[in-house]
Amino acid sequence: MATDETVIEVSGLHMRYGAHEAVRGIDLQVRRGEVFAFLGPNGAGKTTTVEILEGYRRRSAGQVTVLGTDPQEAGAAWRARIGVVLQESEPERDLTVIECLRLYAGYYPHPADVEATMALVGLADRADAIASRLSGGQRRRLDVGLALVGNPELLFLDEPTTGFDPSARRAAWDMIAGLRSLGVTVFLTTHYMDEAEHLADRVAVLAEGRIVAEGTPATIAGREHAAAEIHFTLPAGSGVGDLPEAVRTALVGEEQGRVSLRAPATLAVLGPLVRWAEERGADLADLEVRRPSLEDIYLALTAEGAGA
Repeated sequence: MATDETVIEVSGLHMRYGAHEAVRGIDLQVRRGEVFAFLGPNGAGKTTTVEILEGYRRRSAGQVTVLGTDPQEAGAAWRARIGVVLQESEPERDLTVIECLRLYAGYYPHPADVEATMALVGLADRADAIASRLSGGQRRRLDVGLALVGNPELLFLDEPTTGFDPSARRAAWDMIAGLRSLGVTVFLTTHYMDEAEHLADRVAVLAEGRIVAEGTPATIAGREHAAAEIHFTLPAGSGVGDLPEAVRTALVGEEQGRVSLRAPATLAVLGPLVRWAEERGADLADLEVRRPSLEDIYLALTAEGAGA
């Protein structure tokens, strides 16, 4: 469960590579126990920012603290408090799952229980399987297990379900959600907007090296107030002109009997529409009501950010 304690604090972060400024003044905070999703297209500055937070890259300017320490000055004791799951990694190919976890556990001063870690990532029944013979989803679970066996307070997850089938992705989501209940803070980067929406307590969207929006998945960029799109097919024998005035004022288009509406106040349109259909004895079987998804908001924000 998220608390008010801040585990990541960034102010005025800049990163330059010669004349190119990859990160242009980022400010952000991540609270203990939350899942924070960091979103943005390729080239937006995500990887550079995460590498700075992990202590693998020195910034050009700005203030950064992670677990109360400047990452670029941190030592081994600080590093033992974080876990990192890279987008691509290669476990010890000739060791079994349990041997890999025991090996990595030996690198940390206060490791988690190896058997408990295997159970947490769903590999308890694969303890004696050779790492190189695991399926793609199982190897990704092992990657997470290797990051968790050090008993970290903060876990960086980079594209954790890339290449997963839908069933494997859902299982991975359950595993990541379980980390929240253990009090582990998760900093997640992903290209899957449904993943961010399902897992994240808060999200930040990065474009052209700047954060262009931040908030909960439900409210980011005013999403909760965005107009709904309503679509339905006119009943046989009806035309647009037959619709109630409240419905006609929301009309944005009609093609071959398929009507499209846009309504900031959904019930103000749906109420008259449903009553009108009932009076005619018609069934609006294909009625569809849709508010902008997180992906819609994300695409709009990154397009605007790229044009800034």
